[in-house]
Amino acid sequence: MVSQSPWEEAWNRAQPKLSAIRDALNTNTSPDPRVIRVGQLDSELLDQELVQILQEPINKALSLINASLKAQFEPELTLLIQLMLYKLSIWNTGASYGAKLQDLRYIAPSSPGKSLAPSGLPRRTLLLHGTLTVILPYLHTKLRSHALSSAWPDAPSSDRRRKAWDILTSLESSYTLLMLSSFVAFLWNGRFRTIADRLFNMSLVPSRRLVKRDVSYEFMNRQMVWHAFTEFLLFILPLIRARSIRRRMSRIAAYISPAAILSSLSAKQRASAVSATGKAPQQRGIYWSLPQDQCAICAENSSLNLNISASSNAFTSLTAPAIEDSSTGSDTEPPAFPVYNPYVASCGDIYCYYCIADRLMQVADSGEDDLGWTCLRCSTDVKSAVRYTVEMGSDVSGSDYEFSSDISGSASMGSYSESGWSESSVS
Repeated sequence: MVSQSPWEEAWNRAQPKLSAIRDALNTNTSPDPRVIRVGQLDSELLDQELVQILQEPINKALSLINASLKAQFEPELTLLIQLMLYKLSIWNTGASYGAKLQDLRYIAPSSPGKSLAPSGLPRRTLLLHGTLTVILPYLHTKLRSHALSSAWPDAPSSDRRRKAWDILTSLESSYTLLMLSSFVAFLWNGRFRTIADRLFNMSLVPSRRLVKRDVSYEFMNRQMVWHAFTEFLLFILPLIRARSIRRRMSRIAAYISPAAILSSLSAKQRASAVSATGKAPQQRGIYWSLPQDQCAICAENSSLNLNISASSNAFTSLTAPAIEDSSTGSDTEPPAFPVYNPYVASCGDIYCYYCIADRLMQVADSGEDDLGWTCLRCSTDVKSAVRYTVEMGSDVSGSDYEFSSDISGSASMGSYSESGWSESSVS
């Protein structure tokens, strides 16, 4: 008799215990894996986003061919995409693409006599489920758009169209109430995400014993952070005074422009020159050296313009020579920023009507009426402006101000301030 080795003897002695363990594992039923509610809701959102992703390039192509095709065939296009996705996902595999990403699949009760789809689910159940989830919403959309285009809500109460519209709105309200009740029940027990699933007893369950979602938690966290950030922006933006911030930013940009830097350097030179005389230098703005027949606000707007096609923009102002005094300007060259419809500010400087009115309205809208707008020539607070006029008999040709607007003997004189308009007539 051949003697057994020690390890064979140990294996033979362990056989009864191993058989008992196998029998215990076979008799004990393992608990069903837990179905996560958020996974079922995420699968529905993923399905909707997939339809939008597939529909967007087709809509762009239709809009390029004909702009009316997109609005005319958009419901039919959505129906075609949803039917195709339903056939390739739930009909063939028993789970939509969103449910696959969440590692879920549909189960439904079936009897031995019923015919089954390729997914193993009853064919009749899937046909009814697809009709209720895909075809019925399309018919509702078409009926509602037809009713609105035919003015059913505006028809008399005795008209059949008005009665049909009332029935349609009542059905929509009832369906909304049923959806709310079904969703509350879903939150309670975690089964039957939609009304169609509840009617046909189709529930989403994990496709494997160990649930593993293909959507990474890093992506989900990033989406949640971005969603929270956008919600915060939607809450905080209405509380911010955008016009006031834009005004302050434009003022800062004007002070750091090349013209402002040259003006500050020249101001320092003048201050050092008059320090010996003991007289304080005159207060001047960043466009104090601009000729008097040109609008300083137009010059500032051109220095902030980023449009390359424009004749005056921020890029040309960087390479342009410094603004010279009016005494050294050429008489043959037209002014770069002529004053149209001149208005005199409360400080005495002259601007275009549109420019000075726009700045004063910005100050009024920002709630800083007491501060006023700072003049670009003399740095004085401007709170009102009146129309520039020339009296009859004055030497218009010898005046220092030659503007682009026509001057007549009888002119209407208006004024604008933060409080409103006032008009008068002068002759």
